[in-house]
Amino acid sequence: MKYESALDLEERMREMVNLLFINHIKIDRVKCLRSYGSRCRRTIARVHTLGKAMQKGMEVGAFYTIEFLEKFDKLNKEEQDKVIIHELMHIPKTFGGGFRQHDYVCDKNVELMHERFLNLKRTDF
Repeated sequence: MKYESALDLEERMREMVNLLFINHIKIDRVKCLRSYGSRCRRTIARVHTLGKAMQKGMEVGAFYTIEFLEKFDKLNKEEQDKVIIHELMHIPKTFGGGFRQHDYVCDKNVELMHERFLNLKRTDF
């Protein structure tokens, strides 16, 4: 596996967090990476975190990394935005190193959040 920083995706993520007022996400504690060489067939992106035990042992707060696999770049911009929103929705309001599960992070909720994002972006000057 090869990883590289994805500053362009971090900028898109920041725009979404700011426009959607997802205030619980500490943007300076979330990074985006592109990965190459994964054998996952269906995965386009995934979110990683530093678990509680590691946070305590290292005496640091929660940190999240969103990994975008090669397939992500082949999607159109709208589908990419939905994937970014999907991964952001996995980060819980506690921002403590856990995850929100797919009972909340589902297509219906991603679509609603994406529509909200598009509406806010249209009105943003």
